[in-house]
Amino acid sequence: MSDESNISGHDEDSVLVAEYVLGLLPEAERESLRARLKAEPALRSDLAFWRNRLASLDVEFAESPAPSGVWPRIEQRLFTGQARGGWWNSLALWRSVAAGALAVAAVAVAINMTAPRPDPKAFAAELVAALHAEGSNVSFVALYNSGSGELRITPLSGDQPSDRDYELWAIEDGQAAKSMGVIAANIRNEVKIAPDILVDFGEGTTLAVTLEAKGGSPTGVAQGPIVAAGKATQI
Repeated sequence: MSDESNISGHDEDSVLVAEYVLGLLPEAERESLRARLKAEPALRSDLAFWRNRLASLDVEFAESPAPSGVWPRIEQRLFTGQARGGWWNSLALWRSVAAGALAVAAVAVAINMTAPRPDPKAFAAELVAALHAEGSNVSFVALYNSGSGELRITPLSGDQPSDRDYELWAIEDGQAAKSMGVIAANIRNEVKIAPDILVDFGEGTTLAVTLEAKGGSPTGVAQGPIVAAGKATQI
């Protein structure tokens, strides 16, 4: 699941072990890591660390399904005036947003906790959103800093298509989706939030990523399928 182009060395292995502990790895990667764990003491040390760090998730959090009607309303705001079908309407997709988002966010927050912060003016995240969906190999973690008004979008997995672009959308309760521009799946993105979005942006804001034509949707309304989505949560 990890995007190896963004992480290197021991940090890459540590994130891989964290994903293993959370059950995020595909079976082939799990088997490969199991074999490495038998031969590499450093990985076993990482395994013990992450199991200890993430064990509290078992008792502190319980799966909570979205209230009835939430996702149809999001669909209406994102795809205004359009009838959508297929993958977007799949219950599995939206169930996975609730179930998978916590795991992705846990990795992001845990890495954030262990990373050194020598610069007191470094990016100070106040909101986190884990963007993920079942059936899609694309996932992001979004960190918001109210001081700068910036949203940092870090890709965790997925390939960058050569002929299409990913577009980020912000959805507030009772409002239509607003485009936040095109983002990449192979580099970290720094998104300056536009004033009309920033006025309502905060905890509970839904972020969604769709696959669009090159350059993004030409109409200001999402045209392509959703590949990742999640709600902003206070940290």
